Formats: sequence, C-alpha cells, structure tokens
Amino acid sequence: MMHWKTLQQLVPPAGQSPDFNACLAAFPQLELAKTTPQNPVYHAEGDVWTHTMMVVESLLAMPDYQQATRTEQEIVFLAALLHDVAKCSTTVIDPVTGAIGQPGHSRKGALDARIALWDCDVPFAVREEICRLINVHQVPFFALETSRRGVTPEFTVRELSWQVDIRLLAMLAEADIRGRICPDPQRILDAIELFRELAREEGCYGQRRVFVDDHTRVKYFRGAEAHPDYPLFQEAGSHVIVMSGLPASGKNTWVDKHHPRLPVVSFDDARMALGLKHGKNEGQVGDYAEERARELLRRGEPFVWNATHLSKLMREKTLNLLYKYHAQVELVYLEQPRKELLRRNGQRDTSLSNKKLQAMLWNWEIPLPMEAHAVRYELA
Repeated sequence: MMHWKTLQQLVPPAGQSPDFNACLAAFPQLELAKTTPQNPVYHAEGDVWTHTMMVVESLLAMPDYQQATRTEQEIVFLAALLHDVAKCSTTVIDPVTGAIGQPGHSRKGALDARIALWDCDVPFAVREEICRLINVHQVPFFALETSRRGVTPEFTVRELSWQVDIRLLAMLAEADIRGRICPDPQRILDAIELFRELAREEGCYGQRRVFVDDHTRVKYFRGAEAHPDYPLFQEAGSHVIVMSGLPASGKNTWVDKHHPRLPVVSFDDARMALGLKHGKNEGQVGDYAEERARELLRRGEPFVWNATHLSKLMREKTLNLLYKYHAQVELVYLEQPRKELLRRNGQRDTSLSNKKLQAMLWNWEIPLPMEAHAVRYELA
C-alpha cells in the first residue's frame, strides 16, 4: 500500500516532468481513464487519461503553481491528477445519439479520492483540500453566472471560500481548460480570471470570507436574506452537539468523556428501544430519534445527537430540524484509520458487519466548515 511520503514524491520539483507511470502505479483506477471516452466537442484531445496528463503538464507550467508553497503544490498537483478519476465509473453514452456524459463525476471523484488518500495516510487537512477541490473543480467555469440553485456569483465565491482555497481552485480550473482541446477556451479562461477578481473584491482570495458572527454565517449559507457584514438577530434555542463519523470511530467514547451529563439522542439507542437490527426499519428508527430531539428542542435543553451523519444529505435532515428550533450547533467529526476502524468494529456488540461498514464509505462526505456554528475535527 502506498504511503503519503511516496505520494509526495510524485510531485516533481520545479522544472521537472511528472512520472506518469509512477502516478498510475499509485492510483490504479487511473488506468481505466485510458479507455474512458469523453465528449469530443469539449475534449477533442481524446480519452480521460490524455486529458489528465495535459492538465497536469499545464499546471506545472503555470507561474502561480511555480510560486506556490511546496504543500500547495502537492495539494493542487494531486487534485489535478485525480480530478477526473471517477469519469470511468460515471460515463453514460446515449444509445441513440452517441452523446457522452459523465454526470456527477466531480462528487464521485471526491469520494474515490478520499478513500484512496485515507488508505495512504495522507494528512487530514491536505486530503480534504484535495477532495474538496475535486468536488468543485468545474464551478469557476460558470461562477459568474446565476447558478442552477439561483444564487448570485457573490454567494458562490463566499461559499467556496469556506470549502477550499480559491487560489488553488482557480489554478486547477485554469489547468483543466488549458489541458484540453475545446471551442473558445479563452472565453472560459476569461471567466476564471473574473472569478479570481470577484474573490479578491470579496476579500476571500486565499482566505475565508469574514462574517460578522457565526449565526449570520449559518443563516446566510442556508438561504436567509442577509449580508456577511451585518448581524442577524439570534433567537434563543438549544445548544446541540452533532456527532459525525463512521461507525467505530469513537463517538460514544468521546461523548462519555466530554459530555457525560448531557441527554443523548442516538439511532443506536432508538434501535435498541425498538428491538431492531442495523439497517432494519431505519425510517421508524429515525422517527423515534427525531421525536426525542423535538422534545428537548421545545424545552430549549442542550443535548448530543449521536449518529454517523456520514453524508451531507444525512446531516442536512438533522440540521434542518435543529435550525428550525433555533439551535446553536456544534458539529464534531471523528476519524480513525481503516485498520483500526475494522478492528474496533469487529470487537463491538453490533449487527453491523465490517463488510457493511466498508460499503458505507461510498457515502462518506466530511462535514464542511460552514455547515454549523462550529465544526471540530477530532482525528486519531
């Protein structure tokens, strides 16, 4: 198995060329990119691997890359190498027209990269910056247009600044365009440069957009009519600690250690009360837990919501309920290496097998900093 030090050696010093054979050995999934077709209108260069090599070479030639710190170079190089890693598994070819698409390849690519980099012991902050870049690598192409969600360009750059370093994102996006053969690339390069300028104007080029307080930030990113510089009134509500992490990552132990006296809402407790095994009647389990949470929220009491909350969709359901009751939310994410996770799970009294636990990795989305009033990452 590859280790982080080995991956660092893939990133060539200034003026040197990448060893693409070593890159393929480090990430075998990229071999599939050689036979993965692309839409010839936007990728006349051919298959995904040809495009990937062109993107990496374009990146290495960019002055911004050459002036970046070594850590920044490692992050954006690996993001460029892996930015289309999931095109092989998301390719759809229309049987009538022959049109080629890869819907959802950015999100799926972030998941694929997370698992691969986790197994290589890549430092958490570096790994997550790489995965977040992959997840949003196409956004700068269209950031100055009103998005499909109906949000403004200003909202887009403010939100992105709480996910990634926009300097690195713009660098990756520019390399992505320079590393392909497509109609009117200059138009998109101009859009990326305007994206940079807007981020600079917003004070979030290389840093997060500052908000007057955490409550205003949470409400703003959830769609409230607000401005980052002017505080919104905050109604009183419960202080809720929302746990997140794969099973056996240590959530129960953390809660017992740090908040032994707080009430706990737990899906595991709900299953036990209902006499259900993991994966059975999950809707009933969720309803049971939510009703317990509502009781505490109505009384304004502090509590812990202890569940995996593994995907953004799973967390969103919980957060929607908590914010409806004006809760102050602290998200605590825990993580362990795969080997330790499986060892712990194998020793637990649980109906969740290691095989089922590992299947959960395909929904593994780490909480983003803007999801709650505070987000903590507790790592092994």
